[in-house]
Amino acid sequence: MNGKRDYYEILGVDRNATEEEIKKAYRKLALKHHPDRNPGDKQAEGKFKEISAAYQVVADPEKRVQYDQFGHAAFGEEGPFKGGFDFTSGFEDLFGDIFGEFFGTGTGRRRTRLRGEDLRYTLELNLEESVFGTEKKIKIPRQSACDVCHGSGARPGSSARTCPTCRGKGQVSFQQGFFTVSRTCTHCRGAGTMIVDPCAACSGTGRVRKFHTLSIKIPAGVDMGSRLKLRGEGESGVSGGPPGDLYVDIQVVPHPLFTREGLDIICEVPISFVHAVLGAEIDAPTLEGKVKMKIPPGTQSGKVFRLKGRGAKDLQGYRQGDQHVRVIVETPTHLTARQKELLKEFAEVGGEEIHPLSKGFFDKVKQIFG
Repeated sequence: MNGKRDYYEILGVDRNATEEEIKKAYRKLALKHHPDRNPGDKQAEGKFKEISAAYQVVADPEKRVQYDQFGHAAFGEEGPFKGGFDFTSGFEDLFGDIFGEFFGTGTGRRRTRLRGEDLRYTLELNLEESVFGTEKKIKIPRQSACDVCHGSGARPGSSARTCPTCRGKGQVSFQQGFFTVSRTCTHCRGAGTMIVDPCAACSGTGRVRKFHTLSIKIPAGVDMGSRLKLRGEGESGVSGGPPGDLYVDIQVVPHPLFTREGLDIICEVPISFVHAVLGAEIDAPTLEGKVKMKIPPGTQSGKVFRLKGRGAKDLQGYRQGDQHVRVIVETPTHLTARQKELLKEFAEVGGEEIHPLSKGFFDKVKQIFG
């Protein structure tokens, strides 16, 4: 290849590299060897020219095909791309992001319309509100368009003037090395215009901080950690830019009776020793009020009963959980002498068979330890 280094080798990429891989490799090398980062370094300048020449070829689909077929000969006097390379044309878009790192700003666009910042708000709900949904009013502080100047930043009756430095372009151009570079005008900060007579209410910013009241509909089924997005309810934009969004983070306050596990609601209900032995019908609490629930005779402490469809719905409303009631048998205390006598008689008449769980446990202990 006429003694010249291979372009792919110069960029450090494979011959089958994608366009994005080539651009990434070139950008890294260009930042490293750029003359502005290596003032007076002729070797760095030469390296920069070399990688730029390589990039102009392999980043261009047509030139790349010719180079892959004919090598450097494709760019000689007899080749289809004779005449060499132009290091001063077409570089504005190519180096837009690179000079942003050098000078802290981009080179090809005016940034006058800025989107407002997003906001976050933590909203506390009780369990019933999270399960069934509700509507809440919240008050948030945010930057909003000034009511006096309507966001222009200029005093009513006046208007912004064209920046004399950049003549309304928002950018100024200057010679940087061997090509021309554009950067944001520092006089008007890229706006292209200047406010000579600023609005007194917002000091020329076009925005003021004030409280805004919102009514939010909370859908049924939200849970701890759920996040709602309200488009356009964040900070107002700058210079007519779009507003940001508001993100509402849901926090659910612990309930004294119920806990939530996914779509299911869990609660514990105490029952008496007599109800556990003989069976009964009790009033079980749910999020929608009390319901009748049968306790069969011989119910053990910790037994869980399911109340179908008494749980939470999912956010789409397609599925609904259940409520699980765990009964806890209360051991009677402070017995009278007569009650103790009856219990002893009960034990003597029934024998060990009246304690199937304890009998089974001690049988296992006997088998293990003898």
